[in-house]
Amino acid sequence: MALPSVMMVLLFALFLVRVDVSMSHVVKGSVSCLDCSHHHLPGVRVAVKCGQEKRMEYALTDEEGSFEAKLPLSASSTPLNCFAMLLGGPQKLCSYKKTLVSKIVKAQDSDSYTISTPFTVFSKCPSETSKSISDKPGIKSSKIFDLPVPPEWGLAPTSYYFPFFPIIGIP
Repeated sequence: MALPSVMMVLLFALFLVRVDVSMSHVVKGSVSCLDCSHHHLPGVRVAVKCGQEKRMEYALTDEEGSFEAKLPLSASSTPLNCFAMLLGGPQKLCSYKKTLVSKIVKAQDSDSYTISTPFTVFSKCPSETSKSISDKPGIKSSKIFDLPVPPEWGLAPTSYYFPFFPIIGIP
């Protein structure tokens, strides 16, 4: 007689655990590549952080570039103070700073949450050999003006004493 009541309590407890998991806040989003032949990036890591919470949740994108992560909320936190951050992937990715972090907002069509700005990345970074400032027309590189000092005197270059050339005779 006690066995059916114990089984009923265990089934009820199992039901409560499943309800708790399904009622948790979930953020959904995606990562897309702007200069790739395939715009979806699998295996990119995304971190989710909420307000004053000490822990973070991490998620990996699937084959379509989508991710889904549980919001790390305690009883006192709200999902309105949460952010998602793009951490990186299996290959080198480049992005602008403003697209690396996104605020988490309530999704319009469901009870889940989504990112406010899409995560967009590039597969190739801008070249490091781009034109420097001195190569642009109208801008010259600054040169140090050094007065010739005989090496026998053992003095440091005059640019250490006068970082600019003083103009004498103007009141």
